[in-house]
Amino acid sequence: MYLDKKTMRNIFLLLSGSIVLYWVLHEPERFNAIYGMLKGIFSPFIWGAGVAFIMNVPMRGIENKWLHKVKKPGLRRGLAVLITCIFFLLALAAVIWLLIPQLWETVTTLVNRLPGFFQDAVAAVEKFLADYPDLWTWVNANIIQALDFSKLAGMLEGVLNQIGNSFSTILSSAISTISAITGGIYNAIMAIAFAVYCLGRKEVLARQCKRLAYAILPERWADYAVRVLRLTNTTFSNFLSGQFVEVIILGSLFAICMAIFGMPYIPLVSVLIAITAFIPIVGAFIGCFFGAFFILVEDPMLAVWFVVMFLVLQQIENNLIYPRVVGSSVGLPSMWVLVAVAVGGELMGVVGMFLMIPMASVLYVLLGEFAAHRLKAKNIDPHKYNDPTDPPPETAEADNDPAQQA
Repeated sequence: MYLDKKTMRNIFLLLSGSIVLYWVLHEPERFNAIYGMLKGIFSPFIWGAGVAFIMNVPMRGIENKWLHKVKKPGLRRGLAVLITCIFFLLALAAVIWLLIPQLWETVTTLVNRLPGFFQDAVAAVEKFLADYPDLWTWVNANIIQALDFSKLAGMLEGVLNQIGNSFSTILSSAISTISAITGGIYNAIMAIAFAVYCLGRKEVLARQCKRLAYAILPERWADYAVRVLRLTNTTFSNFLSGQFVEVIILGSLFAICMAIFGMPYIPLVSVLIAITAFIPIVGAFIGCFFGAFFILVEDPMLAVWFVVMFLVLQQIENNLIYPRVVGSSVGLPSMWVLVAVAVGGELMGVVGMFLMIPMASVLYVLLGEFAAHRLKAKNIDPHKYNDPTDPPPETAEADNDPAQQA
């Protein structure tokens, strides 16, 4: 049997993949060690590429609309990168300026009011027990008397001894934490520097990646890969724009409704909910938790009404605003937006919720094109699949079925 180069290459790739898979399954510790080492080396550059991709969305508009009169391409690109970085720094400073003073004031107020809050809570519990003495008798007989305080004291002494004996472990953990913080700062600096380089040289990087793709892959596969990457780039850019619009709408809705109902901490809570809403569908619940806690100390009944207001606005946002704003920006129907968020959260957690919507949009477009191509190749009558009100087509077996003929 004659084996050409293509067949030999496929056999080699199959054998190589089988060997690598066998090694991964039988040497998981070594694989995890190598994977951790590679992840530590390349993670700053991966994060830098992600930051550059996010910053490229506003930078592209700044360069094409604001700086189009600048004739020198290098100067125009440098100014666009500088303005984009300043824009992100100003946005971060604005969020900090809104949050930190309000958060400090809120914490100060909570510290001053917590003793009175706990006293009122204790008084409410005492009044409840006085109104229902049988309940206190049952608790005293079945719970308090059943506790062995000598054992509790022994357990507490053991915990204290364990803490004293593990001082060296705590010290080593503190050193590891300091080392991790230092490494995180270094990785952040490297990621920002790499992001700025990617923004300044994005055409060169794209050209190099395309040359490499056409050098390695068959031309037909390389054409398809470039097309899919362009579609992905457009979809993710539209998704980021839609997500930003949705966050502004949600934060504004909460600020307006809280002002209408006379609730406190409007700037703090609305900004917190807007920031956490970058996590699709469920992120705002984090802001709701903190907002309800802050208002609880101020007025417990008002905190209950805040939670009710949040649930109503969240339903409106999840079912009307988010699918329409974000779903329309990526060309994904509302139903599939909800499915994408659920699947992404199950597979990859919070990051999966954020990434799965544009990924699902790309798959939606590719599957639609694949279905259209296959239907055209099979020469299927469009009336059979375009009109949902048509009855199912009768087959030859149904025509010959005696039961249906009867």
